[in-house]
Amino acid sequence: MPQQRNQKLSTGHAGLDHIFRGVIPGDNIVWHVDAVEEYRFFLEPYIRFARDTEKNLTYFRFARHEPLLTADSGAQIHTLQPEKGFETFISDLHQIIKQNGRGGYYVFDCLSDLAEDWYSDQMLGNFFMLTCPYLFDIEAVAYFGLYRNYHSFQATDPIIDTAQVFCNVYRYQGDLYIYPVKVLQRYSPTMYMLHIWKNEDFSIVTHSATISEVLNSQNRTPLEPPTAIQGVWNRVLRQAEEVHIAQKSGENFEDEDRFLRRRLIGMMISRDPRISRMVETYFSLADLLAISKRIIGTGLIGGKAVGMLLARAILKSSDDRWRDVLEFHDSFYIGSDIFYTFLVRNGIWRERPKDPEFFLEGSERSRHRIIIGTFPEYIEKQLNDILDYFGQSPFIVRSSSLLEDNFGNAFAGKYDSVFCINQGPREKRIEDFKAAIRTVYASALSERALVYRAQRGLLDRDEQMSLLVQRVSGAFYDRLFIPQAAGVGFSYNPYAWSEEIDPEAGVLRLVFGLGTRAVNRSDDDYTRIVALNVPQKRPESSRGEVRQFTQHNIDVLDLEANQLVTTTFPEVLAKCEGLPKTIFASRDREIERYAREKGLKEASPWVLDFDNLLTRTEFVSDMRRMLRTLHEAYDYPVDIEFTCNFYSPEQYKINLLQCRPLQIKGGGDIPDPPAEIAAANLLVQAKGAVIGHSRVSRIDRFVYVVPRVYGDMPIKERHAVARLIGQLMHVPEFHQGKVIMLLGPGRWGTTTPSLGVPINFYEINTVSILCEIVTMRDDLVPDVSLGTHLFSELVEMDILYLALFPHKPDNVLNTEFFETAPNTLLEYLPEAQPFTEVLRVIDARRPLPHLNANAYRQKAVCYLNH
Repeated sequence: MPQQRNQKLSTGHAGLDHIFRGVIPGDNIVWHVDAVEEYRFFLEPYIRFARDTEKNLTYFRFARHEPLLTADSGAQIHTLQPEKGFETFISDLHQIIKQNGRGGYYVFDCLSDLAEDWYSDQMLGNFFMLTCPYLFDIEAVAYFGLYRNYHSFQATDPIIDTAQVFCNVYRYQGDLYIYPVKVLQRYSPTMYMLHIWKNEDFSIVTHSATISEVLNSQNRTPLEPPTAIQGVWNRVLRQAEEVHIAQKSGENFEDEDRFLRRRLIGMMISRDPRISRMVETYFSLADLLAISKRIIGTGLIGGKAVGMLLARAILKSSDDRWRDVLEFHDSFYIGSDIFYTFLVRNGIWRERPKDPEFFLEGSERSRHRIIIGTFPEYIEKQLNDILDYFGQSPFIVRSSSLLEDNFGNAFAGKYDSVFCINQGPREKRIEDFKAAIRTVYASALSERALVYRAQRGLLDRDEQMSLLVQRVSGAFYDRLFIPQAAGVGFSYNPYAWSEEIDPEAGVLRLVFGLGTRAVNRSDDDYTRIVALNVPQKRPESSRGEVRQFTQHNIDVLDLEANQLVTTTFPEVLAKCEGLPKTIFASRDREIERYAREKGLKEASPWVLDFDNLLTRTEFVSDMRRMLRTLHEAYDYPVDIEFTCNFYSPEQYKINLLQCRPLQIKGGGDIPDPPAEIAAANLLVQAKGAVIGHSRVSRIDRFVYVVPRVYGDMPIKERHAVARLIGQLMHVPEFHQGKVIMLLGPGRWGTTTPSLGVPINFYEINTVSILCEIVTMRDDLVPDVSLGTHLFSELVEMDILYLALFPHKPDNVLNTEFFETAPNTLLEYLPEAQPFTEVLRVIDARRPLPHLNANAYRQKAVCYLNH
């Protein structure tokens, strides 16, 4: 049943009340006007009625037009700043509404300026879809203005769909007309007819000739396609295209070019001042227009996409050689506005965690709703277009959020990336594509991402999830698809295990096959660490060690299985005819001789040492120059991801997949430790893998996982130990203001408990020093965290990393101290009684423990300082 009219509510004009059949609680009334003066005409009686009846009147001021209310209007006036971002704007506005309580009259500036500030009609539509129901729920009445013929369907459709009342306002030959389009829950035989303002009242227009003339004066018919009206986004692009064409004809539009480039950068690329200045330096108007043609939807393309594009532009401007060496990219970008639109349209927006104290509550439910969410029809169409473009070539959907890969916030490993192997019927391939997008969207609300944001005070910041859709670099080899080489690179090498290594020359972490093995810690396999000034220098001292600590497993895309799989290098060689293996691998004569002697026909003599790649090609020179050029342009250390594929023994292409700033705190002069330290006072001495900022520090507390006990535990109990450590590390009185050194066997953060402690970084992010002890089993040497997401975490949190090899010279672990000192674990976690044999907490007592760590000399000493 329709609601009854509420006599206590009114538009302030009896004629309007009659047309609308009254105003009812929760009405959001939108006036579709040509000019703000027409909106003001309807506001005056509305404001007067609110004042006369002592309604609580609130005015939200945010547009560029003259204020609609003044200080003497009796209204609460709140000035908001939409340029600070959608998230901040809507949070501030909703908080004011919440504080006001139920009911009340609201006046909003003309909404159209919001689309200008957010460069997006879509976000204007999202704003209204979130705000209108909020006002409806508290039974408030609100007036909004919206300019006609100014917005695309992405703004007008959701506003019409969500508003309770939507009314067109026309000015024709000096007369004012209204034409209601929607009046929810009310009806009259004349409600949706054209009305004219005459003699201080509205009356129905009865002559068909007048109706035709008035409506035809709008120069638009209802049968025109939704795209006929260009929104803010397309208007700016059209202006930029016109200027670009004029410049190509020789005309001088220097000022317009500069203005439009800045406008496009803020609209599509970045609103971070530092990144924006770099983009303005290296991107032409033509570059920006080319990017716009590869964006789905509207909004920013995100940090990962910007880093990739900016790095390529920097290199190409520095040396023409890069135009030949860099592999061409044909990526697409799913704009940041699509993420918010997806959340709003699927009813997930209000469920997102915002409270710093309870930010994890409800996140699992939100992730589930994302996974089953749907996309708007026009987005589905564009996704299908991308799929058709790639054909059946593999591609990857990568996170590229607004905060990701910027200065100070790498978000390394916090968000997912999903390979689309892109095999099978088209219907399956498009569903896989959409599932990949939903998976990355859901990772924005994962526990690890939310914890990371909470730690950095970023929960209330705009963190829209843009996506980068990249073709997978590599080649088809029968049923496998792989790149020949891939890896990560740092322009500053904090892993200087030899005095010959120049940290300023940079370092690579190199693998064969997909770069996932260079980035993620997976199993007990290894990668090739390349110090770029001495690329042949290795931490291993013998050919036997090289053979043992080289890469054995390869990540590939299996086209038949339609998934990423791990296989062995010999299996890849057997299946990939034409692979230039001699560039990446060498024949091991000892293995060949041993195989002959033992009659082992299946033994492969090939060892992935990359020696020929590093010594007989220009690869090292190119990578060193690439990292140095990017470092200098950023004026900051950088971290890159890349692939390398050979087309002949002399010709290769490098695909630069990612570039981001990364702060490396290494080097520096510190005093030497005491020359003579008694054996009983020497607690830890590590030589050869010291990563992080050199420091001299006291140690307040040790947390020690006893290797011999942990090594005998079943898998289930090892997981229990990991969870217990995470719980311990977040007991406030345990970690606050304390310097904690955490020591344990094997790898911290492994997913395989047989290799170390399966713990998440956020569980141990309160430690100051992290030490991996190589004692779990004789054949395990931990692959250091360099280039992995854990390494990025250590760098950002300024956590010192040590790898301790107790059986190697110059490495010491004082097991007597760590296993006999008083264990205070139960003081912090009384429930940990069953684990006191494996987990020990040692609080500092006099003499106090001190740490002297020198990253340049690759040596750390922890000792009792008498």
